[in-house]
Amino acid sequence: MKLSQTRIVLILTILVATTSGCGVVNRIRAKNQLNEAARAYREGKFEEAEQHSREAARLDPDNKTAPMFIARTIHAQYRPGVQAPDNLAKAQKAIEAYQQLLAKNPNDEEAYKAIAYLYGATKDDAKLREWITSRAVNEGAEPEKRAEAFIVLASKDWDCSFKITELPSNKTTTVDKSNNKATVAYKKPLDQKEFESAQMCVKQGLGEAENAIKYDPNNESAWSYKTNLLLEASKLAEMDGKTEAKADYQKQYEVALKRTTELSAAAQKRKEEEEARQAASPPKG
Repeated sequence: MKLSQTRIVLILTILVATTSGCGVVNRIRAKNQLNEAARAYREGKFEEAEQHSREAARLDPDNKTAPMFIARTIHAQYRPGVQAPDNLAKAQKAIEAYQQLLAKNPNDEEAYKAIAYLYGATKDDAKLREWITSRAVNEGAEPEKRAEAFIVLASKDWDCSFKITELPSNKTTTVDKSNNKATVAYKKPLDQKEFESAQMCVKQGLGEAENAIKYDPNNESAWSYKTNLLLEASKLAEMDGKTEAKADYQKQYEVALKRTTELSAAAQKRKEEEEARQAASPPKG
């Protein structure tokens, strides 16, 4: 027996309404699951919070909050400083969850910083540098964000050189008894590879600092690291017996230091002015 067109339309209408109704119910259930996830998270029950978050994502695949809850709850289960394989696996799982968020929203700053933190906490320096570099060279990223990434890279390269040049075996300190003034003389490390490593870090770091300044010309941190890296370059030139090069780096250092000091003073002035405005404003309420 054939169904009439009217009956077919009626059946289809009922099916659509039922499906739509199920969608609404599932969205409500998903919201309840997220509320339970938040409760469990506050109570420190992170595994339970993850389970509720995943159930919310299953019930409502279009829910934008559930994926972030999943990433956060996995991240919370990671124990900083514990290098046990299962704990490192948990960190990797959190990184993957954050990467899924970034795949949908490349501008998710929380996810970006969380991944950087986890690479650093698990002491995966190679992956951390790769991750930060990806932001630094990303032409689609905001200039200020690229500058921040270059600053982080420059800081790591400064640290690389500083740890070598400031080794007790690589410098000699003498004190003038007449004025109690200390003078430091730097000498090349016995290990040539150590010296070359410091040189490479300084060269790379100066390039990164310059890029940071290019993308954010008035960034105090960028100028500060340029200043400190030029000081490292001066030390290395002294170690290598290159007097003229040392003098040149010292001049560049003085110029960079002057600019850093100016930016620092301007930032301090803005801070004081803002504090004065807040103090002068009557309290709300």
